[in-house]
Amino acid sequence: MSKRNSQTAKTAARERLRQERERQAKRDKARRQVIVVASIVGVLAAAGGIGYAITQANKPSGWEAARKSRLVKPANTSGENGTTVVIGKDSAEKTLVMYEDPRCPACAQFEQTLGSTVHKDVEDGKYKLQYVGATFIDDNIPGEGSKNALSAMGAALDVSPEAFLDFKTALYSTKYHPTETDDKFKNDDYLIEVADTVDALKGNKAFQKAVKDGTYDKWALLMDDKFDADGKKYDFGGTPTLLMDGEKVTGSDGKSAPGTVEDYTKAIDAALKG
Repeated sequence: MSKRNSQTAKTAARERLRQERERQAKRDKARRQVIVVASIVGVLAAAGGIGYAITQANKPSGWEAARKSRLVKPANTSGENGTTVVIGKDSAEKTLVMYEDPRCPACAQFEQTLGSTVHKDVEDGKYKLQYVGATFIDDNIPGEGSKNALSAMGAALDVSPEAFLDFKTALYSTKYHPTETDDKFKNDDYLIEVADTVDALKGNKAFQKAVKDGTYDKWALLMDDKFDADGKKYDFGGTPTLLMDGEKVTGSDGKSAPGTVEDYTKAIDAALKG
């Protein structure tokens, strides 16, 4: 091989090597760009995930969300928020306002002892009954059974006033009313089990759907707001509390609701004359 040919071959080899190095450099640069982009996407995705998680964490849930939801008023109610629940004959001149919390053991005792007397008085037209539900036990003994049961009572009221009263009686019965610390009423299936003892609610699909969907959850919260407002106005904070003409109806101790039929009848007769 001539010296010229040898020099030409070396020059060509160097050129090929240079071109190969340039191509490799371009490939390395492209690979680095892909890695950088992927890293940025990963960081953004992580940031987005964190942001989403924060957003979800700050979203209202449960009963907080219920308060922000659309209000559905049960049938057989009146007033701006449907929180006026009055049962009885129009001919009855006076109205007994009854404040109760579904989880309240004293309310259960009152219902078991005096429920039938109250219902008979209402049926006889002696007075009308206005019901106001409370849920303060859910705060004092953490839980949600009072709110959930009150919402279910709204579903019963939507069926009929009679279904409402019978369901209330069943909830307070010795068989179904739990101890104050047992938040059994938070369970929809348990409330439906209790409701199945009421003829108008047994197997009632519309009622059951309303309970499970929480249709009257916001109504229950607004009912408790009414309890709080009335408590401040008339100076009470517990249940059961009875009022007639803005005055407390109490038993022989002059403080709490009557505990016997005799005390109750005496106190009601006095209130009706007042």
